[in-house]
Amino acid sequence: MRSIVENRGVEFVNKDLLQIGCNVGVANLVMQGKWKFAIMNFLLQKTMRFGELHRCLPNIRQGYLTQQLRELEKDGIVHREVYKQVPPKVEYSLTEIGREFLPVTQAMNEWGSKYNELLRETFADEEE
Repeated sequence: MRSIVENRGVEFVNKDLLQIGCNVGVANLVMQGKWKFAIMNFLLQKTMRFGELHRCLPNIRQGYLTQQLRELEKDGIVHREVYKQVPPKVEYSLTEIGREFLPVTQAMNEWGSKYNELLRETFADEEE
């Protein structure tokens, strides 16, 4: 069983990340997954319940969304708050270190916009 270590109010489980030895490699490994950037982008806007997040990402399978959220939680990026009520209520939000990813997300959004424009220009003749 893996031990849970708390630091700055965040519970960390994945000590293996220390073995990578490269900061970019650590970031890449933590963010590896088709939907993690999109999940984080929505959680940067507000705290969300699972169903609300799933509606924002209609092309993701429910089980895969659960897996991606669990991985982000394990890496200390996402906080999962469970409310003891009936029916059960669970909310997801970004931790402090998760919110620090905002400039990266903004840069990726800017780059993605420029790249999409390049693609539209490149393939404009094919659409006509």
